[in-house]
Amino acid sequence: MAQDTLGIITPHPPIMVPEVGGERAGVTRASSEAMATAARLLERFDPETVVIMSPHAPTAADAFLVDTAAQVGGDLGGFAAPQMAIRAAGDPPLALAIIEEAEKRDVPVFDRAGSARLDSGELDHGVLVPMSFLDRAGRLPLVVLSLSFLPYRLHTLFGQAVAAAAERLGRRVAFVASGDMSHRLLPGAPAGYSAEAKLFDAEVVRLLEAGDYAGLSEIDPGLVETAGECGLRSLITLGGFTEGGGLTTRVLAYEGPWGVGYLTGVVGGADLVAGLPPAVIDTTAAGGRKGGMPGDDESEPVALARRTIDTYVRYGVDVDLPAPTDPLLSSRAGAFVSLHSTGDLRGCLGTILPTRDTLAHEIVHNAIQAATCDPRFPPISIEELDDLDISVDVLHAPEPVADLHELDPSAYGVIVTSGFRRGLLLPDLEGVVTPEQQVAISMQKAGIRAGEPIELERFKVDRYH
Repeated sequence: MAQDTLGIITPHPPIMVPEVGGERAGVTRASSEAMATAARLLERFDPETVVIMSPHAPTAADAFLVDTAAQVGGDLGGFAAPQMAIRAAGDPPLALAIIEEAEKRDVPVFDRAGSARLDSGELDHGVLVPMSFLDRAGRLPLVVLSLSFLPYRLHTLFGQAVAAAAERLGRRVAFVASGDMSHRLLPGAPAGYSAEAKLFDAEVVRLLEAGDYAGLSEIDPGLVETAGECGLRSLITLGGFTEGGGLTTRVLAYEGPWGVGYLTGVVGGADLVAGLPPAVIDTTAAGGRKGGMPGDDESEPVALARRTIDTYVRYGVDVDLPAPTDPLLSSRAGAFVSLHSTGDLRGCLGTILPTRDTLAHEIVHNAIQAATCDPRFPPISIEELDDLDISVDVLHAPEPVADLHELDPSAYGVIVTSGFRRGLLLPDLEGVVTPEQQVAISMQKAGIRAGEPIELERFKVDRYH
């Protein structure tokens, strides 16, 4: 079935879905446009069923799971967008055939519907995000596969089992490999930072462009571990599904906003993928702009921060602070100043509550601190000033919360306090999608161990560029 095959490689960050990200979804414009191209190709291919492997479906370490549900559905309510919902039919005959073909190849596999604990029929965001671009109406039946932590060769065999099942039933199938690349591209990324993470993403892009799916299994395990990825096993399974020769892989887009790599691509017969637009590759892994750039129109808080840093770095003196024209700067509030250079975080420090007479004075103080005193980085140099992205977060007063249900990482920052230790995390950070994640990262930053008593506060911010 080589010439009658379509595979689609998709990222799955909820923020790229307009109902979740709003204006922020524009940062992933290259990925969204690539997904629109893939959707047109899917419509042209006109499959009878879509089989999708999601890293966020229920997972067994020592077996693959196949959902044989007759109906599937879910929404992005966990990301404050319950209106983004998909309902579709399943394809139990194909799902059962996949299980049978996997067993023939001695691939450990179980029916997800066999256990109530595995939420058969429920779609996770690793499915919902790609399908919101590919088939939001739920026109096509879906079979959801879970990856495993078995050896890569079994993922290849599992992909072959999917192809064999489709061929046995005469089913025209498209395979969607859902997964994100490295989660550690930038300092400040939620999963941490590794200077080598970008090497993993670059190698995956190179191998896919060469159609070398076997090479994916040969990537240095240390590099895979360093990357903190969640898409490699989906890609290797796709390689098994598309084996047979005569196929062309096209990378449509790669970008790395917020420190997470997003890769979109397609694989199919040469006639099917002919005429696709050239790939949009962000090799800097910088993704979207993080703040105001020199020469751009800037808000007064950012313009003040830039003047402050420029004056202090060049001349070693504080900026002359004139009377602000923006009433906001005459008020009092805590503020964080964030700096990026060539896409990388270069400093971020601030105050939770006001410590100066006005917000203007707060920004001046915190801008100098971020530029010269962030213990994670050397001081900003004169050479970096002309390529310095700046944003300013002005904090609203924090308010106590009783439990996690009152938190929303997309809308509120969080402060976690235990005794004299206090950890803060700003809102709207890529990869931080649940209150549990938000609190856990804040506790880690403060050195608070699991099980220690904590107090929670939430706060909103106004972000200026």
